[in-house]
Amino acid sequence: MEKEPIIALDFPSWEQTEQFLALFDQEQLYVKVGMELYLQNGPFIIERLKEMNHRIFLDLKLHDIPNTVHQAMKGLASLGVDMINVHAAGGVQMMAAARAGLDEGSINGKRPVLLAVTQLTSTSEEAMQADQLISVPLHKSVLHYAKKAEEAGCDGVVCSVLEASAIRDACGESFYKVTPGIRLKDGNVDDQQRIADPREAREIGSTMIVVGRPITKADDPVAAYHQVKALWEGRS
Repeated sequence: MEKEPIIALDFPSWEQTEQFLALFDQEQLYVKVGMELYLQNGPFIIERLKEMNHRIFLDLKLHDIPNTVHQAMKGLASLGVDMINVHAAGGVQMMAAARAGLDEGSINGKRPVLLAVTQLTSTSEEAMQADQLISVPLHKSVLHYAKKAEEAGCDGVVCSVLEASAIRDACGESFYKVTPGIRLKDGNVDDQQRIADPREAREIGSTMIVVGRPITKADDPVAAYHQVKALWEGRS
């Protein structure tokens, strides 16, 4: 289990990102760069974060035809990020193409961890069934995607805490269960549906947790981060 919670840098600009990171007085963090930050600023963001010695989860959720994903991953691998993802809904062939692209494009023999997004933590079972025409219960959809991701050569999945233990039982302890939707007990739920606090995530079986607004929107982001970290490590 990773000791550091992953902080979601959900900012539109490098200036805001830099101001936030400056609060941590050069502490080395594990951070998530999503579509908002990466698509508006490009590889420059990754270069700067690496210069600051932060570990990076590049959260772009690629979903396209296998050849396009293969070529995109081949290029993204050269950035030297630590973790990256695709949508499991793209299918086994697409996920396998993503893995092949990472293998080909990785630098210094170090390939980023490849994750597949199962169902977004903002998706409820009712919404999944109505919008995606998936008739099975949500946890069965997530478990199915996890098994397909393992078959395709992914290292793990992005899922909610609520599915982490079932995926561990089906795919093994070493298969990553990276869980967003982390909220503190006294915090806002925001647009998330399937949530848990850091202690619950640790107890249920998450491998890594991703925390955004409970830290970035807190009155004291550093204190909030260390509160989350203490709960995640079982010290609080």
